[in-house]
Amino acid sequence: MAGKPPIMPVLFIGHGSPENALLDNPFTRSLTRLGKELPKPQAILCISAHWLTEGTSATAMDMPKTIYDFYGFPPPLYTIKYPAQGSPKLASRVQSLLRPLKAGLDASWGLDHGTWSVLRHMYPNASIPVVQLSIDFYKPPPHHYDIGKMLAPLRKEGILIMGSGNMVHNLRQLSPEGREAAPYDWARKFDTFIKEALEKKDHDAIVNYQSLGQISAMAHPTPDHFYPLLYAMGSAGKESRISYPYEGYEYGSLSMRAVQFD
Repeated sequence: MAGKPPIMPVLFIGHGSPENALLDNPFTRSLTRLGKELPKPQAILCISAHWLTEGTSATAMDMPKTIYDFYGFPPPLYTIKYPAQGSPKLASRVQSLLRPLKAGLDASWGLDHGTWSVLRHMYPNASIPVVQLSIDFYKPPPHHYDIGKMLAPLRKEGILIMGSGNMVHNLRQLSPEGREAAPYDWARKFDTFIKEALEKKDHDAIVNYQSLGQISAMAHPTPDHFYPLLYAMGSAGKESRISYPYEGYEYGSLSMRAVQFD
């Protein structure tokens, strides 16, 4: 008789450039290692920075398409397919957990690169069903944290909850020195602030990250890549143990920090 699935960890992954889907580097190798070390999930719920909507929706199709939500990159990126199945059952479960919020069931989106560029390294066989949850771009930070808390029961149901964004994300300030550029001072300060707040279990400080003023404005000119962290924190709770499967920067203005909540 099969036992209960293990309580799943929660992840926040800094996904960086779509090109990471094709590259073999310390970051992508950390994802490969993570996929081998984690308990095998029944399904994956991903909150990607690249699906911004009015209201909240979950993908509910049997076979979500691979979305190429970027431009100007090498042609091989546009030939990648990540043929994971969807899970209408999980989408409906998410919808019920979020009540009284009226979450929708979506049949038009799919898996964007915030999801597949990461999962391609973690689970290259695409054998685990994947559902994406959209981010209501018109809601303030506490709303996203609260949705994360509502999703917490999924951890006991074998579901891997993954936020995919970046701890620091400013495309306007990409360093001309390229991918290996040292981080800007403001990027390092913001990343360090969030790391220290995580370790202090000071979720309020993170939800209210904009109180840092100019540093937070430089780290996130728009909040889309920060919000997935709030979903991960909310679903993990304050009692989770914190570890960092990867720490580093790209282009000086992207923090690639990954956070695992156990």
